[in-house]
Amino acid sequence: MTARVTPYLNFGGNAREAMEFYHSIFDGTLDITTFADLHRAQDAGQENLVAHSMLKGAAGVVLMASDTPTPDAHRPGGSLSVALGGDEAHLTGYWRLLSEGGTVTLPFAKSSWGALHGQCVDKFGTTWLVNVTAGAPS
Repeated sequence: MTARVTPYLNFGGNAREAMEFYHSIFDGTLDITTFADLHRAQDAGQENLVAHSMLKGAAGVVLMASDTPTPDAHRPGGSLSVALGGDEAHLTGYWRLLSEGGTVTLPFAKSSWGALHGQCVDKFGTTWLVNVTAGAPS
């Protein structure tokens, strides 16, 4: 048996914009289903909100996301961080795009454990940990 963990992000009315942003970074395919598509909108304000979305990035990154049905109830951040690992060439580009317009909480640089590592909160409030293990192919 195998198992896979996939981050499921929640947004307060801008899930489509966030997922399209992540799609521009990770490429691949993006599927978006609205509350209207599922006939689950409780009022007109919910029709275009994202009920479910899935990004299958070209390099294997998979993210899912939705809007909270009541955007005012959304609380960004929380106790979840998305960790990215891989080769330096990809991760350096991902880091640049994810941190642009966000807040760098730990600059992308050589860490005490020998890896290139950085932490940021992107412009949508998602925390990213980017780590290139020492000796990983570049």
